[in-house]
Amino acid sequence: MRTALISLLSLALTSLVAAPAAAKSPVLVELFTSQGCSSCGKANLAAAELAERDDVLALTYSVDYWDYLGWKDTFAKPAFGERQRAYAKAFALRDVPTPQVVVAGKVQASGAKAETVEKLIDAAHLPPAPDMEFVGTNRVAIGSGASPRGGAEVWLVRFDPRKQEIAVKRGDNRGQTIIHRNVVREIVKIGAWTGRPKMYRLPALAKDDDLATAIIVQGAKGGRVLGVLPPGGKSR
Repeated sequence: MRTALISLLSLALTSLVAAPAAAKSPVLVELFTSQGCSSCGKANLAAAELAERDDVLALTYSVDYWDYLGWKDTFAKPAFGERQRAYAKAFALRDVPTPQVVVAGKVQASGAKAETVEKLIDAAHLPPAPDMEFVGTNRVAIGSGASPRGGAEVWLVRFDPRKQEIAVKRGDNRGQTIIHRNVVREIVKIGAWTGRPKMYRLPALAKDDDLATAIIVQGAKGGRVLGVLPPGGKSR
């Protein structure tokens, strides 16, 4: 049984090298926002529109450091603020701005400036991405490619693709309804990637049929994004 499983995984890795070109990796657009931030509603709407584009994977992370204003964000987790702080350090920012959009791990801008964000997306020149493919329900195969200095990390993201409306009852946005799309619920680092083909086992997370799964390969400590595997497919 073990021999058969090893052969299957080896075949999957080999197929990534030999297979014809898969779908091009989408541009990763990450919005850091909060229901308690008075200027974030506009950014949320812009991110919801980006979620309709096939060439973009737009993810929304709710941060918790605005909760002191009187409204506790219903989706916020400390891990999302930690990811934003890693970007702030990589971009040499003094603080974490909100709303903030990070495009392909390379550039950042105010999430409220939709036109600026769209220009950054259109100008994003992505490096050749490694081939990636989900294998069964609990593994992902990543092919070969160029790994940046300092190495790369592989992240599992679970997000809710549905449109959600949250009525804010306290704080600066009291009485407003905040729109959300592609709300990240979990983000977990599943390993390192050195540029060689490798199979990764996905961690066991709480089962939720409403959530979608994506894989991100990027430079360590908030580095540039090297490739994105969107839900349900192959990518390169």
